[in-house]
Amino acid sequence: MHIVIIGNGIAGVTAARHLRKQSQHEITMISGESEFHYSRPALMYSYMGHMRSEDLKPYEDWFWEKNRINLKRAWVETIRFNEKQLVFADGSTMNYDKLVLAVGSTTSYYDWPGQDLDGVHGMVTLQDIEAMERHSEERLKRAVIVGGGLIGIEMAECFHTRQIPVSFLVREESYWNRVLPPDESTMVTKHIQRKHGIDLRLETELSEIWGDGDGKVKMAVAKGGEKFPCEFVGISAGVKPNIEWLSFSELELGRGIKVNDHLETNLKDVYAIGDCAELIEPQPGRRPIEAIWYTGRMMGETVAYNILGKPTPYRPGIFFNSAKFFDLEYQVYGSTPNELPENQSWFYWQHPTEDKAIRLYWSKASKAVLGFHLMGIRYRHEVCEAWIANETNINEVVEHLGLANFDPEFYEEHEEAIVSAFNAQEGTSIKLKSKRGLSGVQRFLKKLTSKSTARV
Repeated sequence: MHIVIIGNGIAGVTAARHLRKQSQHEITMISGESEFHYSRPALMYSYMGHMRSEDLKPYEDWFWEKNRINLKRAWVETIRFNEKQLVFADGSTMNYDKLVLAVGSTTSYYDWPGQDLDGVHGMVTLQDIEAMERHSEERLKRAVIVGGGLIGIEMAECFHTRQIPVSFLVREESYWNRVLPPDESTMVTKHIQRKHGIDLRLETELSEIWGDGDGKVKMAVAKGGEKFPCEFVGISAGVKPNIEWLSFSELELGRGIKVNDHLETNLKDVYAIGDCAELIEPQPGRRPIEAIWYTGRMMGETVAYNILGKPTPYRPGIFFNSAKFFDLEYQVYGSTPNELPENQSWFYWQHPTEDKAIRLYWSKASKAVLGFHLMGIRYRHEVCEAWIANETNINEVVEHLGLANFDPEFYEEHEEAIVSAFNAQEGTSIKLKSKRGLSGVQRFLKKLTSKSTARV
């Protein structure tokens, strides 16, 4: 059997690795973007000079041949699904028995006049980073970034490390407030402006991009007429599944490629995984499309089982994510909406002088903890996930909150202050019983596991 995977990101590579672990079938992985798999989250560190280009590759170049995973660098132009055949841009073809579409995301553009000028790029692909590098070396004196979120902040940090001034155009009234609760959004906004001196323009939208007459960017113009002279416009107004080239096929599409919980499309022997996959019936608490590194990895492993006749539903479990706004760390576990639902309660604590905050969510009816939202403080994934999975009472969580603390040994602990503030809000008299430490975490998890086993 010949299994072909289009895309060599984390989803496609994980699928290839697990297929090889469990079978002797022929495996071919195709990408027009790069010859070898690279770590997409590490792209920014290459531009900033923290990593060499070869450091972006998690596997040595010899790994693929040794594991009998064929690599083909080419762009797939179309797919003849009825014939099980790929057609490449150069006109050549390749047949498959099973096909995995792991084609990822692409930058969202919104038909701005001038968006095709030289100097307008997202920050999604290797080619985007190469373009940023080329413009930085050639003529870049000032950049404009359009849109916020995590990609926007990464791009701003990239330019900032090279002392390239940035104007950051964000249409919201506070940074990423469609995702972050109000207090955290305000904290991030101030962190960007005050601590790092970025020219953050809130409630400002791009209208058009002007060229210099030679096809290169010379200015971004905002709605309302304000002009921003620049040589580079970075687009970070979201990403979308890379499916436009598939829109004229028999494949069932929505915002992404529609798949069931076994990651099967509507076409026999065709699967979709990663950023391009849209689950028809996502697990409760999860979105149909999740462009996150770890979900791509989980999908890659799951699809391998299903291709090899070992039916396995995709179950991503409790949501989590982590990122950084410059040097401000951000973590979420479980359900953490930016507006409080009627059936939930939340508690928020913020450090009086530093950029540190924690928000806890729980059910009004059952008092079970639902989520953790953290800024500048790190909590252990396994502890937070165990509390949420076991529907632990919020008072018990607060009582043992120190167990979750994952900051380094000599960092200040804030759990005493957090518990005191929680008591003031909720009218409780909880005393902190646990502090950070690996031995305490191990005992806690062992105890929790034995309780779960007893219930089963």
